[in-house]
Amino acid sequence: MDKNVTYAIACDQAAYDLKQEVMKHLDERGVKYIDYGTYSSDSVDYPEYAHKACEAIQKGECQRGILICGTGLGMSISANKHKGIRAACVSDTFSAAMCRAHNDANVLCFGARVVGRGLAFALVDAYLDTPFEGGRHQRRVDMMMDFEK
Repeated sequence: MDKNVTYAIACDQAAYDLKQEVMKHLDERGVKYIDYGTYSSDSVDYPEYAHKACEAIQKGECQRGILICGTGLGMSISANKHKGIRAACVSDTFSAAMCRAHNDANVLCFGARVVGRGLAFALVDAYLDTPFEGGRHQRRVDMMMDFEK
């Protein structure tokens, strides 16, 4: 785990309770993060919170992010609309690790209605603990990022 990374974390109302648990888990691991909301279980529009977190990454306030909604899909789609963001929606630890190792994903997304507390922690841990492998994967990431031009 890179101790120099600050994570942007955000959620919608469906994931508020799980986000609180994930932040406690991050605290226990000594991971730095900034909470971009939502701050209650009142109904909100998830794209707004994906935007806040991704904007923080774009501005350099944070280097990576964790976004949680009901399924993880809405947050992932919203995040990937932002230049420079490579968001991956996962529900298994292999994918959580591989999105970092092979795709240099800078945003992890998952669904509070899809994964439970224990699996959410395992996904976060796999994401945090897996470095980008570079090499042939860097060429592929560069190809993906060229699509933005």
